[in-house]
Amino acid sequence: MVDQARARRLAKRISTIVASAIEYEVKDPRLRFVTITDTKVTGDLREATVYYTVRGETIDAEPDYAEASAGLEKAKGILRSKVGAGTGIKFTPILSFAPDTVPDAAREMEVLLARARAVDERVAQVAVNATHAGDADPYKVDEDEED
Repeated sequence: MVDQARARRLAKRISTIVASAIEYEVKDPRLRFVTITDTKVTGDLREATVYYTVRGETIDAEPDYAEASAGLEKAKGILRSKVGAGTGIKFTPILSFAPDTVPDAAREMEVLLARARAVDERVAQVAVNATHAGDADPYKVDEDEED
């Protein structure tokens, strides 16, 4: 088993190398809107999963994950050789690419939080003019004890 700190350092280095290679060296137009977000390396340093996101060409355009995935699969060999040259480790990890779902989850969470804020505002508006139900002193007290 390899030191986890070493695996994290290698993952960070692989992210940097792959992102730089996609931006400056790989000339595939399908990869121009790809952003590398994270990399996870197995404990034995043999496999690396590179996470990526894709943005659309315009603000309203949907990102084309299928094209980006095909471009990354085609460039996998070149990217692995760049990683091998850039890291200098004995065995270059096998690269696999996976779309990063964190931005979608964050967007979904923002929608849920906005919905919860709207409900809280409606409850606060109703509570402004509300009065308590029941007696002012809701605790039962024996009348004999009061004397």
